[in-house]
Amino acid sequence: MRLFKQLVNVFAVLAILLGVMMIFSYDVIKIDWVVFMELQPSYGTQEFDMVTGEGPLPVPARSIPVEGAAYILANGPPVNPVPADETSLARGAQLFEINCVACHGPQGKGNGTIAAFLIKKKPADLTSPAIQSLSDGTIFMVISNGFGLMPALNENFTVRERWDLVNFVRTLKAAPQ
Repeated sequence: MRLFKQLVNVFAVLAILLGVMMIFSYDVIKIDWVVFMELQPSYGTQEFDMVTGEGPLPVPARSIPVEGAAYILANGPPVNPVPADETSLARGAQLFEINCVACHGPQGKGNGTIAAFLIKKKPADLTSPAIQSLSDGTIFMVISNGFGLMPALNENFTVRERWDLVNFVRTLKAAPQ
């Protein structure tokens, strides 16, 4: 009987140790280990340094971005390099249908299926004079960086696809009344 009690105690201790190990291994309790990389100054992509007041780090000499530079923040909104031809508008319409209709609606009126659930701030009416009066570069920046509840889509679309969306948004004019 005594051997049985000792065996139960050993298994109980092992079970507790195994449980504690599993809690740490499955990140239930996270331990933030000090990493020396965290203790040195660093810059994120296009990050503004608050201490020195310097803007984004310059592009390395003799480097060429894969897609080309989309925009440089200090220069303001970029100029649309993509002509609003049939190909661009067709691509933009397809991208709009897949990614934007849920919030902005099929005609861009801001009445998509998700809009009913957004109580505090509704999606923008892309046909409104306020949106249509924005420059192409400003619309490009909103698509890239987001605005209000709209998420940034710069990781979802290539630079060319964002310009195709801008060209398509230009076709969404308010119907005359």
